[in-house]
Amino acid sequence: MIKAHRTPGSAYVSLDHNILLKFLCLLSLSPAIMPEQQMKIDRLSPGDPSSFSRPEYCVVVHLHLNWDVNFDKKILNGSVELDLEKKKTDVDVVILDSKDLTIHRITDVETGQELKYSLGKPVGAFGSKLEIQLPRVKDKKLKIKIEYECSPEASALQWLTPEMTAGKKHPYLFSQCQAIHSRSIVPCQDTPSAKFTYTAKVTAPKDLTVLMSAVRQEGSGKGSHEFVQKVPIPSYLIAIVVGALESRKIGPRSHVWTEKEMIKEAEYEFAETEQFLKTAENLLGPYVWGVYDLLVLPPSFPYGGMENPCLTFVTPTLLAGDRSLADVVAHEISHSWTGNLVTNKDPEHFWLNEGHTVFVERKITGSMGPPHLRDFKMDSGWDTLRYAIDVFGEKSPLTHLVPDLTGIDPDDAFSSVPYEKGSTLLYYLEQQLGGPDVFEPFLRKYIENFKNQSITTDDWKKFLYNYFSDKVDILDAVDWKAWFNTPGMPPVKPKYNLSLLEPCIKLSQRWAKAEDEDVEKFTDEEWKNLTSIQIPKFLSLLMNEEPMSLEKIERMAVLYGLNKVKNSEIRFLWLRLCIKARYLPAVSRALEFVNEQGRMKFVRPIYRDLYGWEAVRKETVANFLKHRSQMHNIASTMVGKDLHIADGKHDEL
Repeated sequence: MIKAHRTPGSAYVSLDHNILLKFLCLLSLSPAIMPEQQMKIDRLSPGDPSSFSRPEYCVVVHLHLNWDVNFDKKILNGSVELDLEKKKTDVDVVILDSKDLTIHRITDVETGQELKYSLGKPVGAFGSKLEIQLPRVKDKKLKIKIEYECSPEASALQWLTPEMTAGKKHPYLFSQCQAIHSRSIVPCQDTPSAKFTYTAKVTAPKDLTVLMSAVRQEGSGKGSHEFVQKVPIPSYLIAIVVGALESRKIGPRSHVWTEKEMIKEAEYEFAETEQFLKTAENLLGPYVWGVYDLLVLPPSFPYGGMENPCLTFVTPTLLAGDRSLADVVAHEISHSWTGNLVTNKDPEHFWLNEGHTVFVERKITGSMGPPHLRDFKMDSGWDTLRYAIDVFGEKSPLTHLVPDLTGIDPDDAFSSVPYEKGSTLLYYLEQQLGGPDVFEPFLRKYIENFKNQSITTDDWKKFLYNYFSDKVDILDAVDWKAWFNTPGMPPVKPKYNLSLLEPCIKLSQRWAKAEDEDVEKFTDEEWKNLTSIQIPKFLSLLMNEEPMSLEKIERMAVLYGLNKVKNSEIRFLWLRLCIKARYLPAVSRALEFVNEQGRMKFVRPIYRDLYGWEAVRKETVANFLKHRSQMHNIASTMVGKDLHIADGKHDEL
């Protein structure tokens, strides 16, 4: 969620890790799932193809959660009160999304009248339609209460045993609701087209802390916790975490939360959060969410991060010790405006969230980094996009910027296309319309105009034309059909300043072309001039060459100290380079890396690389079987498929 998101490898995914914060890295890590492979499902509603709900008739405007967290049964149970608003007085039903929920009772809060309801048959990943008969009242506003409990297999929740945490002493719970998993923990209108405020009261074991994607209220603790979210959000931004957590203040409106074993590292790593926030505010307007906290999840967290309002979730693999990976926070902060405040109306317009967020994030990091950093990242994003389209296929409809997702689980359709194709379109428009000084005021006005709304690509395009009414000739020259509704790469590649790329190419080519007997002549002079942003690019360029000789690998390891590096992006690419070279001493280090953290962006490619090396295949499979119980269930399932394991047994053992 991945919402992976996930996080969503091409050889150069490392420089664009914030693209892939919410979901399962589907493109970079496994074959694409094409529409013809899906269960044949009609569009669930005329609006959102992934939701049964019909907010155009009756919409949820507020919900109050009353949850008890039961670690023994691995369930949330309690109730939700929904404030409804009929669009017409004669509307007599409200339709909600539900997945694997046990409904006990539904009542009208004002009268206590029990309401009739029907729960449809499950439809694949989309769950079931929950249709509730409303009381016959003239008032368009009413409140209903649904008493229910979720399933221990709720797709939005991950229940961690103590062994899967850093502290190894207490259980841990966290949620991941993007894209359509909220319906597994609360009956709701699980579509970004419906936004609502929410409050919550949560009971949990007294020795654990509860946090949500809302402002924590004074007095919360000792088993009872209350929260308020005053800004309307879509359902996928509901979030909860329960664990043995500590916090440190890292800014006037920010704390970082994590287990005590990681708190000092996290406090140091994310010290630049307020600077990111201020830079984003200067670009897009005031930050409206009040609190911006960060939560570093346990090592088994399989994603890069998730932009839950007031509480961004991030992976512990960002704790590099030198703040070199902290710009992931810039991506999540950008979502506070592009995504959380102005939201895509349904998954088909996902690029409005992620394309704008990548575009803004690179403006933020570019303004704080070396000259031309933004162009360097944009060009790398073009390579990431090309890889994604190669995996799906040049003619796949899922490579449209605005795809038809009828019958397709949004998680299965996830790729870097909306991120990179979308941000490339915005960069191209910025160049065509007059540069940042002209385009940035448009961005700010765009946020101001559509805040708290959910919109479509047509809404965005109409606003673009209205804002640039004096430049309609330029906009008319844009091939909109090619950008939005044509598969494959964009029709135009913007011009980038690639001065930061040149040293990476130069050094990688020296290594690729050198004879083994000449490797002792290499020094670390050129290496010292590479930044932590350029080093992954240098390694990824070598991944595109023929396998390195063992002499080169050993010389590089000693000369550059690569076996001791802590930065997870560099470590990941270095291990892959060693495996590709069939360098046997790297195997134990690679297995150690996949055992100590569960981020699928790293774990799956390394397991697949090792599996492809026949001499270490059995050792690789044995390692997975030994440690799989400590992995996130999604990561365990996906790696099991990578290693061709069925029902716990390897097909060759």
